[in-house]
Amino acid sequence: MRNYRDLQVWEKAHALTLAIYACTRSFPADERFGLTSQLRRSCASIPANLAEGCGRRSDGEMARYIQIAMGSAAELSYHLLLARDLGLLNDVAHTKLEDELNTIMKMPCGLSARLSRPGPVGVEPRAKGQKPTAG
Repeated sequence: MRNYRDLQVWEKAHALTLAIYACTRSFPADERFGLTSQLRRSCASIPANLAEGCGRRSDGEMARYIQIAMGSAAELSYHLLLARDLGLLNDVAHTKLEDELNTIMKMPCGLSARLSRPGPVGVEPRAKGQKPTAG
């Protein structure tokens, strides 16, 4: 089991979730159960799925939850675009949130690649015949 709080991608996704909650407070009341809810749920799903993946036993399960988080990130990207096009987010706010999201979306790719390597996450495999080194 991994500690999700040790993942930089989780930290950034959590910070983005807080930012989304803050910016959607000013959305109209009639969007409370519509776009406001969709933005908040898709964004919160990113760090939640990363956390759940860390609680799973295998790298394969962790990789699956990373993919689910990536799907939520893609959904969030669309909801941000829709909010901008509806005039609920100005261009500056949209660009800032989208830039943060794009940074987050690039990070799980590296994490997934590390999960597909043999050995524990974050530990590079030794070359054949190489002796372990004391660390």
